[in-house]
Amino acid sequence: MKESDIRKYAQLMTELGLTGLEITEDNKVVRLERSIPAPIKEQIVVPQNVCQSSENKAVENNDYISIKSPMVGVFYVAPTENGEPFVKIGERIEKGKILCIIESMKLMNEIASDETGVIEKVCVTNGQVVDYGTELFRIRR
Repeated sequence: MKESDIRKYAQLMTELGLTGLEITEDNKVVRLERSIPAPIKEQIVVPQNVCQSSENKAVENNDYISIKSPMVGVFYVAPTENGEPFVKIGERIEKGKILCIIESMKLMNEIASDETGVIEKVCVTNGQVVDYGTELFRIRR
């Protein structure tokens, strides 16, 4: 099996949150295993309310701006495990302010605000795997 194939399978494991995968190809077996990072001991941000409706669609309101995930990955509220969160509920932010990090394919992607406003809700928890389009924050205009 080629190294590039192994990397693709490892990436798939990360995206799907798998800890093990066994592939049989040409009578050869390759088993990939990974450990899940330990959860952060102290929860930095606790969401006040779930931001998704029962239909799993973001609630829309002209008074709020919904910040959604541009990718699949792991959501982090702070730059380091025990660091201060980028933003807190009730904090006034300006356009361009870093809100969180989404780790995707071992890359840390900073997610910035497109608007100025006040952080009203954090819709996901620290360390949660998010999909493309998952609502991360609600910002009151």
